[in-house]
Amino acid sequence: MSEQRSPAVTAEDRPPQIHPLAVVDSRAELAAGVVIGPGAVVGPDVRIGSNTWVGPHAVLDGRLVIGDHNKIFPGACLGLEPQDLKYKGAPTEVVIGHHNTIRECVTINRATDEGEQTRIGDHNLLMAYCHLGHNCLLGNGIVMSNGIQVAGHVLIEDKAVIGGCLGIHQFVQIGGMAMVGGMTRVDRDVPPYCLVEGHPGRVRGLNRVGLRRRGLDRKDQGQEIKQLQDVWALLYRSDNVIAEGLRLAREQPLMPLADHLCSFLEGSISQGRRGPMPAVGGR
Repeated sequence: MSEQRSPAVTAEDRPPQIHPLAVVDSRAELAAGVVIGPGAVVGPDVRIGSNTWVGPHAVLDGRLVIGDHNKIFPGACLGLEPQDLKYKGAPTEVVIGHHNTIRECVTINRATDEGEQTRIGDHNLLMAYCHLGHNCLLGNGIVMSNGIQVAGHVLIEDKAVIGGCLGIHQFVQIGGMAMVGGMTRVDRDVPPYCLVEGHPGRVRGLNRVGLRRRGLDRKDQGQEIKQLQDVWALLYRSDNVIAEGLRLAREQPLMPLADHLCSFLEGSISQGRRGPMPAVGGR
């Protein structure tokens, strides 16, 4: 009679592993495969998805939802009260997606008013000592270098790359696939696909390296990249102000990249936001 073997236990089946020196409230919800390191603190309203690793001395508190396959490094503080004098104790939330890496001593504060959230998407990298203020909204595939301080109500679109040791003013929006150089002062909206640097920050050109790395320089997309370059030049290198450049750009059918750039700038101008960051030597 052949020997029968028990099926192998996969990470998805493994019960949560909680270090004896961790403090985890019995009401917290931990999915299969979660690992909680020594000295970590997990509050009663925290929900952690499968195979998420929480490093030593991290603090997870408040109404905090964390998805699957995240890595939270030592000293991170997620879900704590916002640093906002208007906060009156509402049960607001932080919601974090899947496959994010949150490095040492990152702080992410929950939102201010009833029914609001601070949200982070999937596949983001937040390096050490980053701070996300209340009501921030991050998309997917974003890279934030060390020591970035993000004020409240900031929106960052997909695949933006932000250099280290800088501050981002409240209510600023950063467009998708933008590249912000280290130590830039970010006090205006950063257009998508653009390279921004300086103090104060200024648009320097298109983020050609980022576009190439994302495969958007393929021959079959050459026409779309050329249109993006032409529209960018119309907006930032002609004698037109931004509003007039946008009007002229809209006189032709726009493909997705140029349309996104124009739509972002139109919203920045017309929706009570902080306005678009000007170009070097521009308006």
